[in-house]
Amino acid sequence: MSTISRRQMIAGVGGVIVGGAVASALPAMAAPSNFAKTAEWVPHKVDPAIGERFGYDGYYHKGYGCCYGAFYAIVGQMAEKHGAPYKDFPFHMMEVGKSGISNWATICGALLGAASAFSLFYGRKERKAMVDELFRWYEQTAFPIYTPKTDIVVNKEIPTSVSNSVLCHVSVSRWSYTTGIPAKSKVRSERCGRLTADVSRKAIEILNAKIDGKFEGLYGKQESVKYCESCHGKGKESPIAKGKQDCTPCHSGSEATENKFKDHP
Repeated sequence: MSTISRRQMIAGVGGVIVGGAVASALPAMAAPSNFAKTAEWVPHKVDPAIGERFGYDGYYHKGYGCCYGAFYAIVGQMAEKHGAPYKDFPFHMMEVGKSGISNWATICGALLGAASAFSLFYGRKERKAMVDELFRWYEQTAFPIYTPKTDIVVNKEIPTSVSNSVLCHVSVSRWSYTTGIPAKSKVRSERCGRLTADVSRKAIEILNAKIDGKFEGLYGKQESVKYCESCHGKGKESPIAKGKQDCTPCHSGSEATENKFKDHP
């Protein structure tokens, strides 16, 4: 296919070639101007206790994982109580956040699910403080907190750890190092299922306070944020950018890194 033909195909209906480039006649994309007050997508208060159980069960449901669990704990409650449009959301798409987004161990999927639920109702300016509160709380909290009363997948006490990070890789690896329990174990999965319940409850408390007009962030900026900045600073300030520091020792896979977190920042 010629370059011109490819460009014509990309341009589609209304697209024209100008000076060898595509100039589209399509209108610019319009973003919603008001998230919370649209007639269909209005946020409703939901029950934190029900939410933490939904989060736990959602984690294990069809193996969809933490992102799905936390998102369903919030929006799923609205769907079951209020019906449309919440029930029409394609919940299965939230499975993408499992294990730090398709097993990439980046952002904790439970945090992604909760933040995504916030974004259904609030734009960036209002949502940011909610996300900040949730993420900063996560950084300094010893997980897991939640213990299911019935239908427990792994029925034993699960030891805790503080991650000092919102990354799945760090959260799981630091827990594994602290507890001596392998990252690839049923106990670690149970830990993440219960952590999903914890994140769900906290996110719901934030959402409910926001709806009531009583939301007030209590967690300040954590020093742990500086850890990433020390490696991943802007431009020439970054040791990574200068080629003087390698991320491989820390980011080479969860099993390989479990014992490296003794000296991790």
